[in-house]
Amino acid sequence: MAGMQAQAGGRRTAEGGAAGAPVTEADAAAAGAVEDALRAHVAERLAEAHATDPAFAEDVAGRVRDLVLRGGKRLRARLLWWGWRACGGPADGPGAERARDLAAALELLQVCAVVHDDVMDHAPVRRGGPSAHADFALHHTRSGLRGSADAYGTAAAILVGDLALAWADDLAAATALAVPEGPRIHREWRALRAEMAAGQYLDLRAAATGATGLGEAVRIARLKSALYTVERPLALGAALAGAPERTTSVLRSAGRCAGLAFQLRDDLLGVFGDPRDTGKPAEDLRAGKLTYLRALAVRLAARSGDTAALHALTAPAPAPGAQAGAAGARAADAREALERTGAREVVEARIARLVRTGERRLAELPSEPDAVAALAGLLAQAAGVDTAATTAGGRR
Repeated sequence: MAGMQAQAGGRRTAEGGAAGAPVTEADAAAAGAVEDALRAHVAERLAEAHATDPAFAEDVAGRVRDLVLRGGKRLRARLLWWGWRACGGPADGPGAERARDLAAALELLQVCAVVHDDVMDHAPVRRGGPSAHADFALHHTRSGLRGSADAYGTAAAILVGDLALAWADDLAAATALAVPEGPRIHREWRALRAEMAAGQYLDLRAAATGATGLGEAVRIARLKSALYTVERPLALGAALAGAPERTTSVLRSAGRCAGLAFQLRDDLLGVFGDPRDTGKPAEDLRAGKLTYLRALAVRLAARSGDTAALHALTAPAPAPGAQAGAAGARAADAREALERTGAREVVEARIARLVRTGERRLAELPSEPDAVAALAGLLAQAAGVDTAATTAGGRR
């Protein structure tokens, strides 16, 4: 979050002082405070797990701990914090502590999501290390356990995700019960969890049916990212701050734009990204995922009569375990088709437009200009867009 302090620095009053709620040292330290909240909560839950059973604590609870503390962008936590601050929430004190606890709950929920997502995608890597199911399968093989290593890894990883979800719910519930705004927080949290599951299922279903429709791709993106990653975390911060409906509505609108931009960027990284930077393999094309990028390329190829591109983009995904060379060649053909149809360029342009629209929405917030500026910078950063470039683009 220290980087967000610099983002806000350009929006000071003419007198040189901070306008509204200033971006303070407490804001810069908020990221570390969320980490502290995560460590404290995980330590308490681990102690409880040890009291239940040492093997469960080491193998299952320990992997939740390792994954949640191994990194991640902490994007949802940061968005909740700046949603809280943009709605007038203080940078320190009991309220800020509750905001950090709720942000920590989001990070635990994200561990559940990525563990289960990796199982569904057969992904071997997460956050620079082995994914949970791959780690369990390796442990099974090395320990000479009975049965299938892959089946063992899958079953145990599902339990890791389930436990992370339980810990997230515990922390969110404790926060909601401590404040008058608890019912609002609970409604947002309940909707967020359902939308997360719906987005994952529709993503899975689209790959199985071979769907290529733009409308379905946008709906999946909205559920998986526009809502789960951006809009709901912002709304949780607003709910905790007791923000009026108009302010919350503005945040939701900005979050919707930025969340779709974030997912479109993630789609690009899922094809063209470097796994050393993203922490996961660029496997979207091999897996046959329905993304806006791919659906757009299919439409553009159909319009131009590019049958080679259409074939590359719509051929069935190879089964897990297929020869790496054949799968890699298919992915390379599809990647080239995305470039040739112009889909990559069109998606980049749409990301920039979405970020500009989100910035305009945020400008409608009635107060806390420095916190709003920090939030705008974070949303642009999440979408992989230079805010100076989007501003210049809007003046063309």
